[in-house]
Amino acid sequence: MTTDIRQEPPLVSILRWGTYLIASIHMALDDDQLIRFQRDLVQQVGRDGTHGVIIDLAAIDVLDSFAAKALENLARSAGLRGATTVIVGIHPDVASAMVRLGLHADIAFAALDLDDGIAILDDLVQ
Repeated sequence: MTTDIRQEPPLVSILRWGTYLIASIHMALDDDQLIRFQRDLVQQVGRDGTHGVIIDLAAIDVLDSFAAKALENLARSAGLRGATTVIVGIHPDVASAMVRLGLHADIAFAALDLDDGIAILDDLVQ
């Protein structure tokens, strides 16, 4: 008898980088997964004394209204817990969707890639 013990890859990875958290979303999340991701990340911000959050959307090529609102809420909640949010790796189509769906640019900073996101946080947090 053969047992398949392969595990599904994680949907989101959260890495601690000094006082920053880097959350990479590896594939589109459904509404329940987005809510869990938002809750878990905001809890970790408060628990770990995080000063900055980077959300990497490089693997995301579609963004719906619920996901855009969840990102906005996440950035606002992290801000209320003392952390600045930077969104990186935004595809052009996703950027257009974020604007159409009303994601306010003043809620979170944006950067082309992870290196630029870290540089923005270093400038803002120092």
